[in-house]
Amino acid sequence: MNSSASPEGPGSVAGAPNLPDGFTGTFTSRYIDTGGLRQHVITGGDGPPLLLVHGWPQTWYAWRLIMPALARDFQVIVPDQRGTGLTGKPEDGYDTGTLAADLAALMDALGHQRFAVAGHDTGMWIGYALAADHPQRVDRLAVAETPLPGVSPSPPLFASAHLNNALWHFGFNRLAAVNDQLVTGREDVYFGWQFAAKAARPLPDYAVRHYIDALADPAALHASFAIYRALDATIAQNQQRKTRRLRMPVLGIGGEKSLGDQVAATMKLAADEVQTLVIPGCGHHPPEEAPEETLAALTAFLARTASSGP
Repeated sequence: MNSSASPEGPGSVAGAPNLPDGFTGTFTSRYIDTGGLRQHVITGGDGPPLLLVHGWPQTWYAWRLIMPALARDFQVIVPDQRGTGLTGKPEDGYDTGTLAADLAALMDALGHQRFAVAGHDTGMWIGYALAADHPQRVDRLAVAETPLPGVSPSPPLFASAHLNNALWHFGFNRLAAVNDQLVTGREDVYFGWQFAAKAARPLPDYAVRHYIDALADPAALHASFAIYRALDATIAQNQQRKTRRLRMPVLGIGGEKSLGDQVAATMKLAADEVQTLVIPGCGHHPPEEAPEETLAALTAFLARTASSGP
């Protein structure tokens, strides 16, 4: 493990804007090199390990509002996934099997053999792959707010306007290059629309600005589409994974104004023990739109993990 460099700039704990009071006293940024990938990870707190996996088009920063309270009971570990934030941005490796293996290697480097996982949006894809590919390592799995390619039924091409608004980016993001060309210089338009259209309770302007600024770099923009460009591989992997049902407890979280109980319904196609949570008045971003409700749900769901100790 090589973690000699010190993360800097707005993507790090030291440079991130508008963090909760006391955040920098609990959490620190570091780089950890695993298998040729330099991963940026935020760690802090005491207790059994809890891995938080962000979604698209965000970074570790999406979890900032609930991290301090979780750190009272857990050692909280929040990476930037491959291609995002301050983590490396290689050309390939964006299928969820590889992304899950990245995080398994990260937890190895941190000395955690068994841990709980919570994933939002594409973090749900990665969390599911981690639990299915490394079931002996994941104690509990909480997931939020996305269909699961290869497990969920595919929506029709001519879906309702509401569903099209929620999902049209899947097709756009999978394009080979024209999406980079169309979005470059218009990051505010594309990503600003994504955040505005999917949040029932608008995210703060400073948070949206933080995410968009992180995507202004051409390498970061290109990598932001990569997990979608790898969907053929991920779908094939998930079709195999769902034949090996998850045995650990699973919590499916949906926003009432977004996917609602569909998240848990999706997970019931792949797991035996699934709890359902629908957060009233919430859209696509529970950790930021409804941090208190999200925290309460995770705290209750993870209570058995916390009581077991490190």
